[in-house]
Amino acid sequence: MHPMLNIAVRAARAAGNIIARNLGNNSQFSVTEKQRGDLVTDIDRECENTITSTLLKSYRDHCVVGEESGMSGNADSPYKWIIDPIDGTQNFVQGVPHVAVSIALRHNDKAVVGVIFNPFTNEMFTASKGDGAALNGRRIRVAGRDSLENAVVATAMPVRYRERMKAYMPVFERLVDATADIRRSGAASLDLAYVACGRFDGYLEQGLKVWDFAAGELLVREAGGIITDFAGTPNYSKTGNVLCGNPNIVRGLLKVTDPQTLDSILR
Repeated sequence: MHPMLNIAVRAARAAGNIIARNLGNNSQFSVTEKQRGDLVTDIDRECENTITSTLLKSYRDHCVVGEESGMSGNADSPYKWIIDPIDGTQNFVQGVPHVAVSIALRHNDKAVVGVIFNPFTNEMFTASKGDGAALNGRRIRVAGRDSLENAVVATAMPVRYRERMKAYMPVFERLVDATADIRRSGAASLDLAYVACGRFDGYLEQGLKVWDFAAGELLVREAGGIITDFAGTPNYSKTGNVLCGNPNIVRGLLKVTDPQTLDSILR
């Protein structure tokens, strides 16, 4: 295992243990609404501190960018860890055991290590650049389905950007018409991991933050998939609009997200 991947796995497990101990105990921690539909808890912060301290203990000259606490360590370092301590906080608060710890390492803005860990299923998704992707140590690949007709695709409604809902609905309707079924799980990192291992044929969501997809993007690519924005370009890091799957599924999803009908969403 890549040495930096090994440290990331260690940090993810430490945070996962904290999450597992606290699911269903929401009377024991505080919940704050950053904005409508976007929650943070004391457990998010505890997990982020645990991950950050684990990473910086091993790599003192690195930088860590966390969803809750911002930047720690050496801001000028070419090595930047990007972490989401609890992806799926709403699920966690509701007692739904579908959450993940997401940790990615970028070197000069290129993803080189990615870890996504669900402590409730004990599933550790890992990837390192050029070495492929794995689930609990076993190689994984994206699904081989050749069209959307029988595909199961994960997505999410723009609940954090409700002003976009009216413009997004035609896209959602076309997605329902074009696919066998859709899923909305509430944890973007796991949606990406599930595409990487073939559980979902594809995934698309708009308005994501970098910590939502930093680990998942590497998993998908190392598992043989393609990841783009809604217009088929690699600008998803800027727009936050993510679409992925195997080449045939991506081609089909890009027809669903016809850019001409998405102008009001993408701007």
